[in-house]
Amino acid sequence: MTKVYVSSVIPAPAADVWNVVRDFNGLPGWAPFVAESRIEQNAHADRIGCIRNFTLKDGGRIREKLLALSDYDLSCSYAILESPMPVENYVATLSLTPITDGNMTLAEWQAEFDCTPEREAALTRQIGGGVFQAAFTALKQRFGR
Repeated sequence: MTKVYVSSVIPAPAADVWNVVRDFNGLPGWAPFVAESRIEQNAHADRIGCIRNFTLKDGGRIREKLLALSDYDLSCSYAILESPMPVENYVATLSLTPITDGNMTLAEWQAEFDCTPEREAALTRQIGGGVFQAAFTALKQRFGR
């Protein structure tokens, strides 16, 4: 199993960042690589088991299922159901932790998945840098002081 972990400090209170990332259908508003998103079957975006179906700006389509959402822990977990990436058993968690010194946020995003050994390094770079870090960088810019 391959693991990817990325963390970043966002210059805003954790509650403010959570208000943005909590919406399981809100990726187009903060992830620079997402063009549009919808929740299938008109389900609520905070209902465990709902499925988001989104289109990437490069035209790819991804379907993900919400596995957990905690306003107490400021975290959500999801699984990829369909993706142009050659991954299987993909589960990711995005979590926020308040940093009391400066009223900032420690954002952590991690994923585990299976892939062929020859694709592991490229997928780790793509997911870690092109997805997780790219989204964190966009959040930093959004909340920049």
